[in-house]
Amino acid sequence: MRFIAVDLGASSGRVMRAEVSAGGIELAEVHRFPNRPVRVAGTLHWDVLALYQGVLDGLRGAGPAESVGIDSWGVDYGLLDGAGRLIGNPVHYRDGRTADITGRVDPYEVTGLQFLPFNTVNQLLRERLDGAGTLLMIPDLFGYWLTGQRAAEPTNASTTGLFDATRREWAGGLMERLGLDARMFPALLEPGAEIGSLRADVAEEVGYRTTLTAVGSHDTASAVVAVPAATRDFAYISCGTWSLVGVELDAPVLTEDSRLANFTNEAGVDGTVRYLRNVMGLWILQECLRAWGDPDLEPLLEAAEHATTETVIDPDDPSFLPPGDMPARISAYCARTGQQAPESVPQAVRCILRSLALAYQRAVADAVRLSGRKVEVVHLVGGGSRNALLCRLTAEATGLPVVAGPVEAAALGNALVQARARGLVGDLPQMRELVRRGAGVRIWEPR
Repeated sequence: MRFIAVDLGASSGRVMRAEVSAGGIELAEVHRFPNRPVRVAGTLHWDVLALYQGVLDGLRGAGPAESVGIDSWGVDYGLLDGAGRLIGNPVHYRDGRTADITGRVDPYEVTGLQFLPFNTVNQLLRERLDGAGTLLMIPDLFGYWLTGQRAAEPTNASTTGLFDATRREWAGGLMERLGLDARMFPALLEPGAEIGSLRADVAEEVGYRTTLTAVGSHDTASAVVAVPAATRDFAYISCGTWSLVGVELDAPVLTEDSRLANFTNEAGVDGTVRYLRNVMGLWILQECLRAWGDPDLEPLLEAAEHATTETVIDPDDPSFLPPGDMPARISAYCARTGQQAPESVPQAVRCILRSLALAYQRAVADAVRLSGRKVEVVHLVGGGSRNALLCRLTAEATGLPVVAGPVEAAALGNALVQARARGLVGDLPQMRELVRRGAGVRIWEPR
């Protein structure tokens, strides 16, 4: 059977066609389009209309299919008025409107959410909600435009700071305490549920009728589904613009030690918990490449293999969050911390990747300590799995084998949840077995 996975990342969107059978899954990229934020009157916005057009173009080229699933980044949202019209372009989480928020308003013992100033609940403190009738997370907004149905899904809802991590439902009491109207938040549908059929005008535009299926609509949730693990004794790193580093659990960890370690308990597929820490990820390198004139990365990685530098940065330092001149910020960070700034581009690349690997090591070690989960291997999935130097440095830092791949883990997990809804595959271990058959992974042993 054919399924379509729409995977929206922070720097690009992808529409993938997946052919799924009992023997395996084959994934093909049909359409890739840029995700370029736009600054208007000092505020950084997502260009959601351009993204939606990219989705439509991809659906037209990928179909017909049994169903469609959409995943994206978390935290950000669109507001609809009473007539269902979008109230302005959604604001980008890298916008500075929440930069001065330094303390949490959501109780960790309820939401289990890592404190980040741009969490949804904090963004809402800076939002004018006059006239807002519905809040839809980014994948739910696109689902609404495709089907006319307003729904939410737990894996993305759990990034809001308004979701009860234990009960796996909206935290209505917290909403009331914060003065938020609970009626703004749609009913939750678990991954695998049918959201609705494409609207007639959408079906006419893309050339066929099909249904939209709820998947792990947070891209990390879908990526974790496609981790090709043979047992549960693994840590994962979903590595792209952000790196999400953690373990898969059956229940949240809501202890004071977990809060102090700034770990998050986000909902996963099949009632699991993504117990993880957000690490800044390849964003720092991406912004450096932009400042350097977008050179080819492969020669830089080869040169970085042989570069030497002892400089280490904290990837999660707030100075690295906004877009801008990242090489200058690295130099300023080094000046603040009494280190020698990288003197060449290869040194800078090695500094960034080594610093990420060390941040991954800390996150994995903390996840093991706080959760009690044994970890025998690290699975690194997503675009970062193609970065051989990062994979090798991560194996060295963690002292564990690093299994790199698949690259398109989010799209694979998205498609597999759709396939299970049609009875083609069973539980998580069976889905991961299907991925292992064709993942084409590379293993890096620690030295």
